[in-house]
Amino acid sequence: MKILLLSRCPGALASFLAESTDREGPLRLGYIDDAQVAFSEAPFVRAERDSVEELGHEVVGITVRGLSVTEFERVLGGLDALYVASGSTFALLEALRVSGCDAPLIRHVRAGLPYVGSSAGSIIAGPDVTPASLMDDPADGPLLTDLTGLGLVEQTVIPHADGQLPPYPPDLIRTTLDTYGADYPLLPLADDQALLADGTSTRVIDSSC
Repeated sequence: MKILLLSRCPGALASFLAESTDREGPLRLGYIDDAQVAFSEAPFVRAERDSVEELGHEVVGITVRGLSVTEFERVLGGLDALYVASGSTFALLEALRVSGCDAPLIRHVRAGLPYVGSSAGSIIAGPDVTPASLMDDPADGPLLTDLTGLGLVEQTVIPHADGQLPPYPPDLIRTTLDTYGADYPLLPLADDQALLADGTSTRVIDSSC
């Protein structure tokens, strides 16, 4: 597997895409935006999309909610890499789970499709999203019957762990780690860090803006 999990800053993204794909020139990069549907007017949504488009690749917008599994399979088959954007962890997981698109996503990533997550997109890559319950609102995913993640990595990322982003102050990060750290394998990531994983090993790398 080829996985990059960002907290916020995309500094590691360009080199990851270059190193994890064989194709020369612009890539066809899928951009799953279900975590952002409820925040469409928020400045961070446009800023994140711009930061990805500025790399010069063909960015294919994907809203999983409403797609059939067959349609999603076809889209995934035409991509060089996949980017799963930030926003609401629970809305994102619900969109994948209820549509049934979580299974083909996992299958394609395990078969070699490079996966990039940012914040919510990083959290769902882990074994369980329960530890995000103080940072995001579980009510955003009312149809979820369990909070099992995609299981692509063995730890649940806690993004924004340096407490520099106003919605996630240091006290909230400390409470999250104290509340869930004994029961879940957590990996706090500062906004200028990322987790690089290949299915056998992981390491935290610099991802400065």
